Amino acid sequence: MTTTGEERERGFDHTEIEPRWQRTWEDADVFRIADDETDPEYVLAMFPYTSGELHMGHVRNYTITDAFARFERMRGESVLHPMGWDSFGLPAENAAEERDTNPRDWTMQCIESMREQLKEMGFGYDWERELATCEPEYYRWNQWLFKQFREAGLVERQAAELNWCPSCETVLADEQVEGEAELCWRCDTPIEHREMDQWFFTITDYAEELRAALDDLDGWPNNVREMQRNWIGKQEGASVAFEVGDYGAVDIFTTRLDTIHGATYFSLAPGHPVAQQIAEDDEAVAEYIEMAEDADEDDLDVTSGVFTGEYATNPATGEEIPVYVADYVLTDVGTGALYAVPAHDERDHEFAEAHDIDIVQVVEPTDDADVDPEDVDVQDAAYPEDGVLVNSGEFDGLTSEEARDRFVEEFDGEHRTEYNLRDWGISRQRYWGTPIPMIHCDDCGYVEVPDEDLPVELPEFVHTTGNPLDAAEEWKQVDCPDCGGDAVRETDTMDTFVDSSWYFLRYTSPDLGDAPFDAERASDWMPVDQYVGGIEHAVMHLLYARFFTKVLDDLDMVDGVREPFTNLTNQGMVLGEDGNKMSKSLGNGVSPQRIIEEYGADTARLFIMEAAQPEKEFAWSPEGVQSAHSFLQNVYTLAEEYADGEVGGEARSASETESAGDADEIADYVAREIDATAAKATAEFEDFRFNHALQAVREMVSLLRRYREATTPDAETFERGLTTAAKLLAPVAPHVAEEMWDALGGDGLLAEAEWPAAEAPDGYDIERRLVENTREDVRDIVDTVGIEDPQTITLAVAPAWKHRVLDLARNADGNVVGTVMQDEDLREHGEAAADFAKELAGRAQSLDEQLPPEREREALERAAWLVEREFGAEVVVQGPDEAAPDLVGKAGPGRPAIDIAE
Repeated sequence: MTTTGEERERGFDHTEIEPRWQRTWEDADVFRIADDETDPEYVLAMFPYTSGELHMGHVRNYTITDAFARFERMRGESVLHPMGWDSFGLPAENAAEERDTNPRDWTMQCIESMREQLKEMGFGYDWERELATCEPEYYRWNQWLFKQFREAGLVERQAAELNWCPSCETVLADEQVEGEAELCWRCDTPIEHREMDQWFFTITDYAEELRAALDDLDGWPNNVREMQRNWIGKQEGASVAFEVGDYGAVDIFTTRLDTIHGATYFSLAPGHPVAQQIAEDDEAVAEYIEMAEDADEDDLDVTSGVFTGEYATNPATGEEIPVYVADYVLTDVGTGALYAVPAHDERDHEFAEAHDIDIVQVVEPTDDADVDPEDVDVQDAAYPEDGVLVNSGEFDGLTSEEARDRFVEEFDGEHRTEYNLRDWGISRQRYWGTPIPMIHCDDCGYVEVPDEDLPVELPEFVHTTGNPLDAAEEWKQVDCPDCGGDAVRETDTMDTFVDSSWYFLRYTSPDLGDAPFDAERASDWMPVDQYVGGIEHAVMHLLYARFFTKVLDDLDMVDGVREPFTNLTNQGMVLGEDGNKMSKSLGNGVSPQRIIEEYGADTARLFIMEAAQPEKEFAWSPEGVQSAHSFLQNVYTLAEEYADGEVGGEARSASETESAGDADEIADYVAREIDATAAKATAEFEDFRFNHALQAVREMVSLLRRYREATTPDAETFERGLTTAAKLLAPVAPHVAEEMWDALGGDGLLAEAEWPAAEAPDGYDIERRLVENTREDVRDIVDTVGIEDPQTITLAVAPAWKHRVLDLARNADGNVVGTVMQDEDLREHGEAAADFAKELAGRAQSLDEQLPPEREREALERAAWLVEREFGAEVVVQGPDEAAPDLVGKAGPGRPAIDIAE
């Protein structure tokens, strides 16, 4: 095409093209996936909490999955890429309180706003599959699944010491308590411990499988697997019973049964039943337990405890040892009771010193240990390592391992495995969540809400302190489903992590009315192939989702799907320009909306994807944003100019380019670079190294510009370069890429076009290294010698015999010179061959494969135009028979000799 009339302004207007292409994609159902698709590529980002505004972390997360989904779609894959809303939770309740509204209205406003922002970013979702966890159509299935879990024996109501946040006024799961200071994960308030009746999912039933299956999650980051492995924990040990006064046998769990002869006192957690019984008759113990329950974590130390006046009988020695209630013993770890061996445990040692309790050594280092037994003084410090037994009667001399095995039978114990993982308390004393489908009847106890009465919908919001559902009198008063008598609904709602533990399954059939999801479709489409989200969910959402998936498979609701996510990427944080986490208090936040308005969505997407690999954090950079915007404008303008017939640019005549090879050689070089770029970008997209792929595209576009300036480009090659650039940019900058595709006359939509299926030319990496090294060597000579106006640059290729020496040297087993001189043909080159072999021997460990002489010459001739353009000199490439002997003598494989004439 050729423009007529006045020259129009070049470039694109993002405010015009982005909405237009978004409407076009929507009208064409580009991102919709049919229900009858077979095992589509399932690409998913963790759905957002409905805060009302996208932040840059959202933009990064969703750009990553959108780019990958678009890439896979162009490669011919059917792609499931849905979006929904994690829309229950305390923040909405608090926001409603602050604004004198109700959580539902506030949440719906947030969803509407965020949906519009996501669409403005050009994210390609199948919006027909949109879901919101606060809709009764969704949360009825939370309630139904709760009942299925209960029928399977995975739901219990337990009285337990729980984590209570006084600010949020609700219970927290262990996973929601952060750090040694034990702070609420949402508001950073120090938590309290309260004894409460709660509903639990018995996730501990799956502890071993959850832990063991981590080994097979090869597509997960190692640090996430290790975090889950540590959270689940696993300790192989044994339990034995100690008789405690008149209270009978009390079981303990220990991993160090070899130390039992050194037990000098017995400890009970404040919440242990025996401790509670003792407190009924012992005022001092009762006061201590009350103090321990009310105290903050920081107020207690390992020496805190009280003597009960009771004694326990050590089954190994028959001795009676004092019984203490001590806060460092935890009710929910092991059995809540332990025998203490101060000589071999640091906490026991510290406690014993504070309470003047005997310290008796029963393990000493082995002869081959790093520590000399004479240097171990257990009165001064505990020795916690394995060793050999001493002061253990007939068992002296046994190793710790031998003793542990033998003592299980000797003291009527049993082998046991303990886990750190605790059952998942799902009860929350808040309004904005899924009502737990249980009814309490004084006569019948707890009764399930019948299926036909699901969902149990939330009543109108009541503005009150504490749990608003407790104030909903009319709602909570109900007839008992079993006896018809007066009963009361459960007023706790479910932990919102229940919502996100199976939402990825609902996407497969979001409108299904008679089941949470279509079992056959879910079994076919699951697991999620690529999942992207924050590292903060490593031991909450990700662990719970794994648990749910395993249970659903065991309930025959999916077929053979035991893990929900095959590949996991944790995106890094987008920092402020100052290198700190973006926050309102620091004033370093960047509004995605402002960037979209000023530069466009494609600029934001390109900058974010170029800045770093997905898992790395990076700082926001106005310069980087401007660079991304300029690049998109420039590459689009290049396509626009080509489409308008302006392919010559500053092209020189044929006579001017003759010295650097003819136009066909230049076109051949460019064509090979186009193929290589497509191959590299494909591999980098597959490996989630989007920044590397985009850098390769930038380099190719720069090459096309130099090509246009060097000569009149071959139209087919130049156009293929531009269409390849458009296709490679399409996943990341889809609006500009579509505009390029349209200008170039592409068929249909680029979003539905075929990905460039090029392979890198054979030996391309070696060729590229050759060309880049040669250009660098020319630069070094020009700079070092101070050549201001080079006229001719001669490149001489090394003779074939040097290539033969290199091949032998690369495969020689240490004796390079000897190997080379055994070759009859090479011996004809005498000292020259020996000297070259010695040179190579000095760097034998770093010898790379090189092209044969003829291919090396061809590669240099193809790239000669680049050298000529850079230095403004004629470039001559000579074979070993053409070049001067003294010049050829300096050449080596992959390192042509260089002569520069002024």
